[in-house]
Amino acid sequence: MAAHPPKTKILISENKRLQNLKEAFEKKYGEAPLFYAQAPGRVNLIGEHIDYCGYAVLPMAIEQSILAAVTVNDSKKIHLANTDPKYKDFTVSSEDIEIDKDNPQWYYYFLCGVKGIQEHLGKVPLSGMKCVVDGTIPASSGLSSSSALVCCAALLTMEANHKSLNKVALAEISAKCERYIGTEGGGMDQSISFLAEEGTAKLIEFQPLRASDVRLPEGAVFVISNCCVEMNKAATSHFNIRVVECRIATKMLAKARGLEWGRLLKLSQVQTELEASLEEMLRLVAEVLHPEPYSREEVCKALGITTEQLCTDLLSPNTQHGKTLVSLPVIFQSCLHIYLIK
Repeated sequence: MAAHPPKTKILISENKRLQNLKEAFEKKYGEAPLFYAQAPGRVNLIGEHIDYCGYAVLPMAIEQSILAAVTVNDSKKIHLANTDPKYKDFTVSSEDIEIDKDNPQWYYYFLCGVKGIQEHLGKVPLSGMKCVVDGTIPASSGLSSSSALVCCAALLTMEANHKSLNKVALAEISAKCERYIGTEGGGMDQSISFLAEEGTAKLIEFQPLRASDVRLPEGAVFVISNCCVEMNKAATSHFNIRVVECRIATKMLAKARGLEWGRLLKLSQVQTELEASLEEMLRLVAEVLHPEPYSREEVCKALGITTEQLCTDLLSPNTQHGKTLVSLPVIFQSCLHIYLIK
């Protein structure tokens, strides 16, 4: 599982997609790519929205992927282009990478991966790069196009700078660095993108990250249906607000049972501390939480914290909704979902 990402020699002439990408790169930059990097999208079979609570999930990779052609230079500039003309070119200094959370453009997701590797290496100077990206994962469709782009960028940045990391380390770095753009996921998308193997789904567990093969039935066919309604995770608070709900629920459940709730962030940690079954956790949720929406004032009163502490310690930037006190969505329902789906 922890093997290094494979390096494979492929005849470009035998792969139409690679051939088209090579031609696009040469047309754009007037030179041939030095190497290619690829990261797949994913579907999740079981375990929706529980990875960021510390619980195991069962995803598998799909054939749709992010593919990038790369060359390396000493310019200290990163030049990014996309084969899809609706995505604009972008150039940035490799020494000064800034990611605008309020403007989640495609190249900022790419730069999350670059910056994640740079931070992991101790903010060392990075090589200049020229990249052309080609994606076959429908954007904002729930198939992890953005996470695959982050993973692909992390992988090619490592290769361009002659560094070596195993796939588990790359998955963990990619999960953390996607938060540069404001998405507070749990690591499922990045883990399956790096750890996937042909013919199997993966049971992915966390703390520590590990993956086990779940062999798919012989001859099984999985149909992925796209409703064509797009949802950019970083552009809205819809994804993060659920993460926040579960984080608040963690604190409230832990405090109700006399645990050191300040250090606990995930529902799985509460279950572990209490040595409780799933059925016992369901009963605890029903006992401590109510199904009606919680106001910020109510959350603060329950935890004995100020509204400022709520914002800085528990809410993400895109779930703070200004300075006014507004009702949070139903914490109870999110928490209940976690244990029912688990």
